Amino acid sequence: MSEDVRIRDVRIRDVRDTDLEVFYEQQLDPEAVRRARFPARDRETFMTHWATKVLGDRTALVQAVTVDGETAGSIVAWWADHADRVGQADQAEEKDRQRFIGYWFGRQYWGRGVGTRSLGLFLRLEETRPLYADPFVGNTASVRLLERHGFRPSGTVRPGEEDFPLLVLHGEDAQPGR
Repeated sequence: MSEDVRIRDVRIRDVRDTDLEVFYEQQLDPEAVRRARFPARDRETFMTHWATKVLGDRTALVQAVTVDGETAGSIVAWWADHADRVGQADQAEEKDRQRFIGYWFGRQYWGRGVGTRSLGLFLRLEETRPLYADPFVGNTASVRLLERHGFRPSGTVRPGEEDFPLLVLHGEDAQPGR
C-alpha cells in the first residue's frame, strides 16, 4: 500500500450532530446504495430516522468512525425482531429479538482497512453475543469483513424483495483484534 493511501489513525466515538450531515451525504452515493441494497433517503426522512430510530434508541450502540480525525462512517448495533427481518412482524415474540450490527463508510475509505479496524474496535465495545448481520450477498467486501471478524453463515433473511445472508458472531468465534 503506498504512503499516500495509508490510514494512520482509525477511531470510533459517540456520534456528534455534525456527523449526521456526513452520514447523509454518504448514503446518497449510488454505488454505496447499490452495494448495500438500501435506498437513499431524502434529508428530512434521513435526519428524522437518525434522531428517532438510531440516536433515539437508548438500547442501540451508535458510533462514528473517524480516520485521521475526519468522519468516515458509522457503526450501529440494535435490537430487532427476527420476524421484522424476514417480513413476518405480525408473528414477533419477545424471544425472537436479536442484536444486529450495521455500518456505512464513505466510498473514499473503502479498501483501505477502515472497516477492518473500526469493526474490531466496535466489537470490543459491543459485547452482546450472538450478534447478527445481514449484508447484501453481492457486497462481497462486506461479507468478507464480517467473516474476518468471526461472523459465520447462519441462513438467510428476506427483508424485502431479495434474500440476504444471515451471519452470526458467537462469543467463541469473535476475533476483534483483526
